[in-house]
Amino acid sequence: MNEIKEKTKINYLMTEAIRRHVSDLHLMVDSPPYIRLQGELNPLPDEPLLKAAEIEIMIFSLCSQTQKEVIVTNKELDFSYNFQNKVRFRINAYYQNGTLAAALRLVPNKIKKIDELFLPPICHQLVKLKQGLVLITGPTGHGKSTTIASMINEINHTQAVHIITVEDPIEFTFKPEKAIISQRELRKDTHSWLLALRSVLREDPNVVFVGEMRDLETIKAALTIAETGHLVFSTLHTNSAAQTIDRIVDVFPRGNRDQIRLQFSNVLSGVISQRLVPVLSGGRRPAVEIMLGSTAVKTAIREGKSHMIDNIIQTSREMGMISLENSLADLVSKGQASLEVAQKYALRPQDLLRMVGKGER
Repeated sequence: MNEIKEKTKINYLMTEAIRRHVSDLHLMVDSPPYIRLQGELNPLPDEPLLKAAEIEIMIFSLCSQTQKEVIVTNKELDFSYNFQNKVRFRINAYYQNGTLAAALRLVPNKIKKIDELFLPPICHQLVKLKQGLVLITGPTGHGKSTTIASMINEINHTQAVHIITVEDPIEFTFKPEKAIISQRELRKDTHSWLLALRSVLREDPNVVFVGEMRDLETIKAALTIAETGHLVFSTLHTNSAAQTIDRIVDVFPRGNRDQIRLQFSNVLSGVISQRLVPVLSGGRRPAVEIMLGSTAVKTAIREGKSHMIDNIIQTSREMGMISLENSLADLVSKGQASLEVAQKYALRPQDLLRMVGKGER
């Protein structure tokens, strides 16, 4: 009876999450269910504190038997769950203080277009490339997966190519249109990132999405795939373009870094570092830093002068580059975001104040 009750409860909680248009749902012992709406985390109204036994039943009801065994053995697992064909939930189940907990991220079934997400026009140009490396970066929860999904889906609708994704887990699911699409999920369709990425080159791809460049092996594989004439998309949890360069290079042993800088500079097409900023009309809009693989950028990477990147971006707006502060200043100048809110998302708040004060865009 309790099992039926808790299965009904998790269905109710997921339904409420969808109805309220939240981005995340959190389940934790001795706490009510929490929801994240427009970046703000609050308890779900009128819900009692959750108990360990009911959380276990709720989470395990979303799992296969194999997934349940992995959670119990490894103490954590990423997996996805298709809920009533309405949305997918990307779920991270984990233990804290000896009890099971979970963070559920809502992934809509409908993939929005680039313009619907208010993304910069340069995204339309990047998806037309035949080869290179395009990175979407930023903090957790700021729309990296949504941005990449919109870009990949534009390729899907406009180009007769083979798109391969390697993800942990699969988030957005693509319906093949003009392209054909192979979506591979860790543990379900492949045993490891390394095996999947090694196999990619034998699967006749044109476009490859690496869910996250998370360590030396995945970064090395992504660079190699791009270097062999393919268009590669991936994500990184970094705050800026300059930090992205340093993160990638610093993963490698010191003796290999000159070679990696050369390899990275040769394949880099663009980095979009984004934040989702609350706007006055409600909801959130992306503010972006854009770095493109210009001659100046490639030279700075090769020579290990990532400290020059910010200045290159500032002086290359005519090429399509933009600093995060310029993007935030645009939102403020257009009356879409308040200066107070924009300052919270700026890497250099004083630069933002100067731009807004001088009317720079």
